[in-house]
Amino acid sequence: MHDSSLRRVCVYCGSRPGLRPAYADAARDLGQRLAEAGLGVVTGGGRVGLMGVVAGAVLDAGGEAVGVIPQALMDREVGFARLTELHVVETMHHRKAMMADLADAFVALPGGLGTLEEIAEALTWVQLGIHAKPCAFLDVEGYYAPLVRFLDHAVEEGFVTADRREAVIVEATPEALVERLRAC
Repeated sequence: MHDSSLRRVCVYCGSRPGLRPAYADAARDLGQRLAEAGLGVVTGGGRVGLMGVVAGAVLDAGGEAVGVIPQALMDREVGFARLTELHVVETMHHRKAMMADLADAFVALPGGLGTLEEIAEALTWVQLGIHAKPCAFLDVEGYYAPLVRFLDHAVEEGFVTADRREAVIVEATPEALVERLRAC
């Protein structure tokens, strides 16, 4: 059984599937493993891209999937109607704040600028002492290797402390990532 303080994991990921099938495969595997571990998922509430894949996998495995989506995106009919809960909020700022409040940990799957911005904010909040929730990257086929190198470089250049860098979880497989989160 998992630690009772870890109930939900916020998963940031692309609203597109990406070019490699491995991205969707990893999203599906992560969703299934989180559900099997009794962990709920918080997503951006969309049915598109990797966001829809991970939420669908959680639901298919009998887990809880909570979405938070701004009204503007809901109006474009990208909301995922199957979710356990779908919160429609006014702005992207409200979305990010609610997602952070609902989650006990943060994971970035492959994605673009929005994914990077969201996980960077969660990491920054750890650095500022706003929260102490685990932050992780699922490094599917080396997708995040350049970012991991950047983090190491930031330590070398004195912009990030070694202890903050070591706290960032990076795993190549959903199985290893879920185990690391459960150990936090």
